[in-house]
Amino acid sequence: MPFPAGWLLDHASAPIQYRTIVDVVRTPSSVSAKLGVLPYSYPPALQLALTQHLDGTWGSSLLAVPSGRGGGARFEGVGAINAVRRLLEYGWDAESPPLVRARRLLFRLLAEDNDPAYLFDFAKARDDEDLARRGRGILREAAAAALAQAGYEGDPRLRGAARRILDRINNYLRSPLAQKPWVRVGNKQVLSADAAPPSFYALTMLAHMPLFRTEHHEALDRLYRHLTQPEPRQESMQLCGSKIVSQPHLVLGDMLPHRNAVDADVPWALTWLELMARLGFLRRNENWTKLYERFLDDRDREGVWHPHKGTATPRTTNPFVWPSFPLEGDTAGEDRWTDVTFRLGLIGRLSGRQIELI
Repeated sequence: MPFPAGWLLDHASAPIQYRTIVDVVRTPSSVSAKLGVLPYSYPPALQLALTQHLDGTWGSSLLAVPSGRGGGARFEGVGAINAVRRLLEYGWDAESPPLVRARRLLFRLLAEDNDPAYLFDFAKARDDEDLARRGRGILREAAAAALAQAGYEGDPRLRGAARRILDRINNYLRSPLAQKPWVRVGNKQVLSADAAPPSFYALTMLAHMPLFRTEHHEALDRLYRHLTQPEPRQESMQLCGSKIVSQPHLVLGDMLPHRNAVDADVPWALTWLELMARLGFLRRNENWTKLYERFLDDRDREGVWHPHKGTATPRTTNPFVWPSFPLEGDTAGEDRWTDVTFRLGLIGRLSGRQIELI
């Protein structure tokens, strides 16, 4: 597939330039090493790194996304896990000081620690055993996703956590409960307390652990079948002890079933397609492949993507997209299209397509 590397190097921000060279073009390591300073020259990335606290956190939250205000407050309120993943998306090395400081906290979260101080976003649930257990489980999977993205696949602590996470998902998908996970509570249909569908964080973790996936190919096949089934109409709510709680991080089926879903949220569509490409699922699925190729059809002669309709820069309110989109700063001209153009090349490379530089 044609890929406008030259255009991106002329128009994109430093992180996208760097990742274009390293992740899509894949130049020899000796060349890439000389360009390694690029991600650290980007002011927004430096601003995010400099707001980190000495204990490796960015505040009292791990999963929050910024408030959305511009200027000096562009990262206000960000959670540590999202901040770590954002710096990785900017191209920062896992051994850079901010990521090293955060690493100890992330590994501590894998240990299923019962210390209430490590509930962070779920601190209000510390007096409810069921809700506290739920909170620790969510944070554990989110920490595992960040560590996997940082390249710690070979660490036994991460592999142990990944095995426990995948075993829980696989046992659920093999059980009769996976076919009928809903129970009635009052006038609502909610997920059974025993239902354990994959979360977005678990999928992200697996996406960045290719060797681990090959060791558990049967479970991954079962996961693929789950992700390609129609998403239920019911809202993702689950019984937790005696309470019903929202579970927006759970993935109950195909979250990109048709063109309307793509047009409704382009950044989320790209996030899903990249996730499926990393998992090795994109090339297996005819519908997702067609949706990806529709993106490719919307490129101009130079290989630059433009919206299918209108001229507005793609936006999203989906918090799971924030770590990766947009990497470009304030956009006005042709740089409006660099994020999507880069992601299309990255997805193509991840899905095994031959990249033709233009």
